[in-house]
Amino acid sequence: MKRRDFVLKGGLATAGIATSTNVVANILNSKNTLDKVTIGVIGTGNRGSGLIPLINEIKNFDVVACCDTLPFRLEKGLSNAAKKTKGYSDYRKLLNNPDIDAVLISTPFNTHSKIAIDALDAGKHVYCEKTMAKGLDGIQNLINKTKISNTVFQTGHQYHSSRLYTHVVNLLKEGKVGKITSFECQWNRNGNWRRPVPKPELERAINWRMYKEFSGGLVAELCSHQIDFVNWVLDATPKKVMGIGGIDYWKDGRETYDNVNLLYDYPKGVKAKFTCLTSNAKGGYQIKVKGDKGTIIMGTRNAWFYPEGVKNKKLGTVDGVAGATVTFDKNKGYPIKMEHLNPSKQALQDFRDSITLNSSPISNITTGANTAIAVQMGLEAMYTESIVKWPSKIS
Repeated sequence: MKRRDFVLKGGLATAGIATSTNVVANILNSKNTLDKVTIGVIGTGNRGSGLIPLINEIKNFDVVACCDTLPFRLEKGLSNAAKKTKGYSDYRKLLNNPDIDAVLISTPFNTHSKIAIDALDAGKHVYCEKTMAKGLDGIQNLINKTKISNTVFQTGHQYHSSRLYTHVVNLLKEGKVGKITSFECQWNRNGNWRRPVPKPELERAINWRMYKEFSGGLVAELCSHQIDFVNWVLDATPKKVMGIGGIDYWKDGRETYDNVNLLYDYPKGVKAKFTCLTSNAKGGYQIKVKGDKGTIIMGTRNAWFYPEGVKNKKLGTVDGVAGATVTFDKNKGYPIKMEHLNPSKQALQDFRDSITLNSSPISNITTGANTAIAVQMGLEAMYTESIVKWPSKIS
């Protein structure tokens, strides 16, 4: 499959935001074509610094600048990059560097929209880590800016780039599990999510995920990936959500919940449940897609199909391959095989390709915004203990 065909088939069919503008145009302004892409990483905490080695492995994609307001984090980012990489404490100075083609934004959640808008104003291509933006105003402002921008904007929901996930989505759309009735998603961990703080005054800068001013907590940091997947499979956005959470285990002064339980109602009666725990890691990351003909169970790098009512140990045809034989796992079913890269590396490679080919990313402003809105709905439902409907003012 040609790259352009993949983009056309894989990335543009979402729902809640109008798709008639150049936001999701497949071919962007040809003057932005680049054979080699230089990128600056804004925010070099664990995620930003961790992505730099992956970028280093991608041909014609060079990290030339890093930025962070905390010196020790900036040093960490620079240590993972090439020796001549420039360091900045002010992202605006990085954006003023004409030698930088693109930026990766991996800063606290509440800063995504402002930094991304400034980057688009500076003519930079943008890879904005999930969740795309905080609050409906932040989401809308970023949508508006991308509508008048000729540069690439990609949202960092990396599983949208996973070739395994793409394959599974295609299987689901082709009826592999029959009529889908529900999703059961979890991302459980056993740990307090807290990072060491060398000075008390750095508590909020380092542990920003713990505070509502900066963070969407577990919903934005973990559930968002799986919400993005459900939206993708259904080509839809949720109509409403209810949920509950709390600070019930880690009594350490945090404001964001240490457990969340959300139930989203999608069109055609499909329900999607999302759970995140920080006090029990059983099952870790998992997505179950349930239909009247079977269930697909997904991890981060593997997937299995469990047919309804089938108790035999072999299938004569597996994903269209006649005579294929696979081992049946009574807990997970038949393995779904698909070669794929580390999802984060694939997403970064796709970002580079979107820039060099002038194509819209498959995880774009539309898919990213739809997921961000659903995240905001979930947070509001838990914090206000109410049923929250899809907002009408986003366009």
